[in-house]
Amino acid sequence: MLTVETIVSALKEILTDEQVSVNETVRELHSKDESYHESRLPDVVVFPSSAKQVSDILKVANEFEIAVIPFGRGSSLEGHIIPVKSSITIDFSLMDKILEIRPEDLLVRVQPGVTRTQLNKELKKYGLFFSVDPGADASLGGMAATNASGTTAVHYGIMRDQVRDLEVVLADGGIIHTGNLAAKSSSGYHLNGLFVGSEGTLGCFTELTLKVYGIPEFETAARAVFPTVKSAVDAVTSILQAGIPIARVELVDEQSIEQVNHYSETNYPLKPTLFLEFHGNEAGLAQDVEFTKEIMNDNGCLEIKFETDTAARNKLWEARHNLAYAFIHGFKGKKLMSTDVCVSIKDLADAVLFARAELEKAGLPGGIVGHVGDGNFHTLVMMDMNDATEIERAKRFNESIVHFAIERGGTCTGEHGVGIGKMQYQEKEHGAALDVMRTIKLALDPKNIMNPGKLIDLHK
Repeated sequence: MLTVETIVSALKEILTDEQVSVNETVRELHSKDESYHESRLPDVVVFPSSAKQVSDILKVANEFEIAVIPFGRGSSLEGHIIPVKSSITIDFSLMDKILEIRPEDLLVRVQPGVTRTQLNKELKKYGLFFSVDPGADASLGGMAATNASGTTAVHYGIMRDQVRDLEVVLADGGIIHTGNLAAKSSSGYHLNGLFVGSEGTLGCFTELTLKVYGIPEFETAARAVFPTVKSAVDAVTSILQAGIPIARVELVDEQSIEQVNHYSETNYPLKPTLFLEFHGNEAGLAQDVEFTKEIMNDNGCLEIKFETDTAARNKLWEARHNLAYAFIHGFKGKKLMSTDVCVSIKDLADAVLFARAELEKAGLPGGIVGHVGDGNFHTLVMMDMNDATEIERAKRFNESIVHFAIERGGTCTGEHGVGIGKMQYQEKEHGAALDVMRTIKLALDPKNIMNPGKLIDLHK
């Protein structure tokens, strides 16, 4: 019979004692993410420092047929790193080196434990930055695993768009590279696209080569107030159709603005509001700003204020990024459920209005925010985890907006990922294509040791 002691003994043959932990506090820290999903302790947590050690760990796991869960910063939102059975959690915090910066190629090579803040601090010396901004200071390995995006995706793209190459350790311990340094290739299957967003179910990332960008010469931010959600979304549609190079555009509904005012000590009008940011050269942006003002006014904008001062811009975006904490602070004793669906821009206003109506019907406090430039929005729902009926109402609400999105050709998740929470919707969204995904999973991981119970249900 396989025991934890047997597994630990095998792991200590390839790692130092300090790299293997069965300490309950350590295991507790790796038993949950930022989601509302119930926690569960892994059997053992390991801290590798190289791809070779990760390979050796997976060889042990493959031999004993025990589950392996890759762990970055634990900031995921759908239970991605919560064990569903006996497991080894691989914590990548020791693999946090920026290995190479190639300014001429606009590329950087990093280990998976590097965070986006850590990377941008180093890139700033070269006049460069990494564009994907999910809000949390997540690890780059975790961001690739969930195909993260965030506020800047409308201009720079999502995580999948930034990955040039991955070093991946497969379930049997084999090590592969999924790409190269070339800007384009017509050679072979698109393995970068396959592995990014695979949520640790196909392998462990031990190195990433990523695209970076030059820091814009000039940046300006704006806050625009509208009478209705529809008028705000219509304004965004007009901006995109006009080809204005907008870097960020976020919708914050009136209930969320109320929490922003309380938490960030602002005094914004309690109306649907767009937070916007533009990147470019000063002369070009001056024209874009004037054009944007015209479009906003044509769509019934009640007030628009531009900020070019760095401190003022930072305050604006801090208010947006801190919105989840604003709700948590405003509803003490309740747990946050952050929903995540994505629809076409055409369907966005209807989806947001539907979500608000369903939230009112559920009788739960919450707000709606969205990356309206790409049709992705979130509902921040507050619920009492000690009240079973309230939890059930929150789950039914989440299900209603997921079905609304999928029925209109959208997706159950725009950026948070599937994890545990969205597995039940995969069949509805993907149909027969889900069988292709199962085939790929079983080909690469026939013993189903890589983060089982996430993304794809193999038993259906």
